[in-house]
Amino acid sequence: MLSTHFALLIITILALAFDYVNGFHDTANAIATSVSTRALTPRKAIIMAAVLNFVGALYSTGVAKTIAKDIINAKDVTTQLMAAALIGAIIWNLLTWYFGIPSSSSHAIIGGVIGAGLAKAGVGILQIEGIQKIILALIFSPICGMGLGFLTMTLLYWIFRDKSPTRVNSGFRRMQMLSAALLAFNHGSNDAQKSMGIITLALVAAGIQTSMDVPLWVKLTCATAIALGTAAGGWKIIHTLGGKIFKIEPINGFAADLSSSIVIWVATAFPGLHLPVSTTHVVSGSIMGVGAAKRISAVRWGVAQQMLTAWLLTIPCTATVSALTFYLISLF
Repeated sequence: MLSTHFALLIITILALAFDYVNGFHDTANAIATSVSTRALTPRKAIIMAAVLNFVGALYSTGVAKTIAKDIINAKDVTTQLMAAALIGAIIWNLLTWYFGIPSSSSHAIIGGVIGAGLAKAGVGILQIEGIQKIILALIFSPICGMGLGFLTMTLLYWIFRDKSPTRVNSGFRRMQMLSAALLAFNHGSNDAQKSMGIITLALVAAGIQTSMDVPLWVKLTCATAIALGTAAGGWKIIHTLGGKIFKIEPINGFAADLSSSIVIWVATAFPGLHLPVSTTHVVSGSIMGVGAAKRISAVRWGVAQQMLTAWLLTIPCTATVSALTFYLISLF
């Protein structure tokens, strides 16, 4: 029993480490636009995002259950498998953070679990139907973000078409505080649940519990880890999202944050869905949609292409790293 508890401790530490890295890696999602338009100072923005990430992480557990039951069979889960999956995801997040590339923590952990699972038991370990549902959500959520961002921005341009741009942006600079707060809450509600699902899956596999219900201590520790990671900040990615895609004004930032929040909330809390989505992808898609509503040439599509490349590579790369990690761990 001691060895089982020790194994669970290792998985919990790695899952919390992933949550922490996820926090500072994805801080930009909630605050990039409000910082770039000076609606909030960087310090205030990070504190706000950290607090609301924590609160959002306690909101629901539907996504955690999806992660725990819809990727691999719980009966085949081992400590080595989960450790390899988490290590692969952490390595990819750190690499993309170092180079300032807005990649997806959601893709990273899903790719990690798939790669480690394949290395252990082959295709038979995978829950194909569940994986298909998750991947479809990951693909279509940024498209939805882009479309909603375009529509929201077009509507705002029409409503305020006869108003002074200076006055409009002054008002929306204050509104951005609300939209950034909403996005930070939704980011925490979706992203923190991924580590909750991993720890819960490990608990079920170890026979500590029989259901996929997330224990309170798992909720609190994961919420704390992502909040602390958020407080650490992620300035390189903030710079990319906040200015490199296109020059954002307060009205653009509000539209992008609101559009992203709606897409993430629907995926997280809408009955029957409870899907993990990439907040990085959704926010980036929304910013592109908002920029395209201004004019197509306003978006720096070269930067968007680099981000898309990183998105496409994340699952296969983390799957490969996690598979190799599993083989290495198995030698000891």
